Amino acid sequence: MAKVSEETSLVWEMLSPRLFKRNQGRVVRQVTAIAIGLTMAAAAWRMRAAFLSGDDVLPSMRLGLPALVFVLGAWFAFRVVNWPTFANFLIQVEGEMDKVTWATWEYLKRATVIVLVTMMLLSAYLFGWDILWKKIFMAIGFLDGGS
Repeated sequence: MAKVSEETSLVWEMLSPRLFKRNQGRVVRQVTAIAIGLTMAAAAWRMRAAFLSGDDVLPSMRLGLPALVFVLGAWFAFRVVNWPTFANFLIQVEGEMDKVTWATWEYLKRATVIVLVTMMLLSAYLFGWDILWKKIFMAIGFLDGGS
């Protein structure tokens, strides 16, 4: 008896209206769908602004083509996060993110201050060495005084 594959092709999934494991990995899947949707909206906006702004373009194409790109992009964003292969990956990503121990805001503030102070001290140190070497090179005539 032939074995039936549980995984379906991307083309079939793009045409299917069903949801895959709707309650698992919800946050990561929603964020991914929103990011894809915003990218498609930006592409539609850019298409409208750049390619369809001339006088020789029909008004129905000026709005209709970007709207079609946006609608197809929104459908793609909705469907790709329900494609079993990609959805399982996103579910696993959310599972791993739940295992991460996140720093507290207080620790994050302290670490940021330490990094910024260290960067300022190192930049002052390197600036000092730069001035010192410039003076030495000018004194021995390796550099001219113009710069």
